Amino acid sequence: MLEIRIHGRGGQGNVVAAYLLAAAAVDAGLYGQAFPAFGAERRGAPVAAFVRVARDTVKRRCQIERPDIVVVQDPTLLKAPATLTGLREDGCVLVNSARLETLPAPAGFDGRWVSLPATRIAEETIGRPMPNSALLGALLALTGLCPLAALEQALTDRFPPETAARNRRAVEAAAARVTADAWRRVVDARGL
Repeated sequence: MLEIRIHGRGGQGNVVAAYLLAAAAVDAGLYGQAFPAFGAERRGAPVAAFVRVARDTVKRRCQIERPDIVVVQDPTLLKAPATLTGLREDGCVLVNSARLETLPAPAGFDGRWVSLPATRIAEETIGRPMPNSALLGALLALTGLCPLAALEQALTDRFPPETAARNRRAVEAAAARVTADAWRRVVDARGL
């Protein structure tokens, strides 16, 4: 089983990202589970969403405490200890940041830390500062967990045609900016 924790702020589409990723996994023939955890339910409050992907039925129903991958939609959340708490020793981190040079990988991450200007990509392709689709496109390209077409289908199923089309452009633009299959070993190690 692969466990992914998504950290962001209310209004950034964290929960939608989790549901889209789980739907893409299901479309690709895997089992997927997604659910959120809210603190204060207001725009701008920290939000975490959880995704599990497996070859068999996912029976675990608790929050993810030992993620394989952490996606950070708001880089200011890196200052909160809970954001990277429990990350597995071989775990990977994908961070939304336009300031790539100011968010270098911490010591010991050796290719397991990727910064991507997802908000900028979203503004250019979607017309709104919603980084979630771009981050999912990058995540799928990095991991090879499932084809981008599965995520694009999940977008088509969830959104009106024009919104889905803009989000698909964000997915493709972000996927093109990262090294394909750079994190494939994490997916393979989890039997996917």
